[in-house]
Amino acid sequence: MSTLTRVSPLQKSVLKAPLRIVAIGGGTGLSTLLSGLKKHARGSEETPEPGRPVLDITAVVTVSDDGGSSGRLRRDLDIPPPGDIRNCMAALSEDEPLLCQLFQYRFASGRGLKGHSFGNLFLAAMHEITGDFVHAVKLSSEILAIRGRIFPATSAKVTLEALLTNRSIVRGETSISKSRQPIELVRLRPENCPPLPETLEAIGKADLITLGPGSLYTSVIPNVLVDGISDAISRSPALKVYFVNLMWQPGETINFSASRHVEAIHTHARRPLIDCVVLNTAPIPAKLRRKYAAAHVRPVENDFDNLEGLGLKVVTAELLEHASTAPRKVRHNPGALAEVVIDLASRSRAQQVRREALMAQRARVK
Repeated sequence: MSTLTRVSPLQKSVLKAPLRIVAIGGGTGLSTLLSGLKKHARGSEETPEPGRPVLDITAVVTVSDDGGSSGRLRRDLDIPPPGDIRNCMAALSEDEPLLCQLFQYRFASGRGLKGHSFGNLFLAAMHEITGDFVHAVKLSSEILAIRGRIFPATSAKVTLEALLTNRSIVRGETSISKSRQPIELVRLRPENCPPLPETLEAIGKADLITLGPGSLYTSVIPNVLVDGISDAISRSPALKVYFVNLMWQPGETINFSASRHVEAIHTHARRPLIDCVVLNTAPIPAKLRRKYAAAHVRPVENDFDNLEGLGLKVVTAELLEHASTAPRKVRHNPGALAEVVIDLASRSRAQQVRREALMAQRARVK
């Protein structure tokens, strides 16, 4: 006869506590996800719906960008590239729209200023004042009143390097993205770059860890190459979820199915990390498909059999941004991403509480 697993009052309070989300990535994909999560975040000015979970958000952001304003500041001032972090700050900002607009403002002219964003210059100035990039990010986040925490994947100054299938080596994120030879693997230089202790702590306490959406080899995988991050993700009791990209990416994932994305992450992490993949099932408008096909880019194939063969849970949802708001590009819908995150994090939290209750019950029996 089975016995009912009892949940203690303390465990019931844990179920009601904010859901802890750790979102790992970079580029447009991560900022899109964060913008969807923001209105559900702890401290949000928006009134949450009754019974809706509140989120505690931590973003872990890759710091290997070497192009545009970020690349120039990286070379001129010898600082980590601020661009992806700036985008995440803007995505999580709950302050006046004008302040967020100012942070994202990009100078269109001016000797030495053209192409720079104000936010990048602000972060660079804060770094010069504090002498520490991580502290500069923290103070800048406070000024923008962001709804969450943002950590660079490492405080080390790293360069991304790719080994291509023709055995040539390409250095720098920008050059890698422009290459048309398939990528065999990517690595960080220097290889031994430490993570922030705060990042490892957040991963260990998470209810849900997300990777993607975003550029596989230049936004997602660089994070798991940082010392200790793959270990921490693997040990965490959280559900680990990968949001599969909508389209192939030239220079990175031409002909990649959903399962090939996951296999690349596991290869670089040197272990299985992902528990669950989230796939889009909304049809892509024919006009957009034709536009992308002209550039030899197609939607990522949802190869369900291969995904299940890898032992992965598969979640499907209509995740496409509406044509009325993104008529020229195929993009994820921030709100739809957030709904999936909240559902999976709630399930993960409940499973962790049940597991702990069962262990406590077994201990009492012994």
